[in-house]
Amino acid sequence: MHRNLFIRSINEKLIIKLTFNSIEKGILTRNCIPFDFGPSRRFRDKSQRYHFLVLDGASGRHNLSILPIQIVKIELTEKHFSPSDFIKWKPNWFIKRNWGVYS
Repeated sequence: MHRNLFIRSINEKLIIKLTFNSIEKGILTRNCIPFDFGPSRRFRDKSQRYHFLVLDGASGRHNLSILPIQIVKIELTEKHFSPSDFIKWKPNWFIKRNWGVYS
């Protein structure tokens, strides 16, 4: 269920409201840009993770990579985002999308 909403948010370029177990700080809810689902390049275990950009974190915007088990809820908002505002690198996504040059 989470995966379907996540993919929909990517395809429709929707900001999501993510509730997750941060492990260090407990259950948190943040507004996020959905980036991708797949192994993290930062973690050596190569486990499948959801990748987001947190827009309203306590310390500002930051990347978030979490395991599926950490997700409590994904809610779609009615707010759209423009990939050009957030993607500043040549992407190599695991999930296919139609984001033009940011695909």
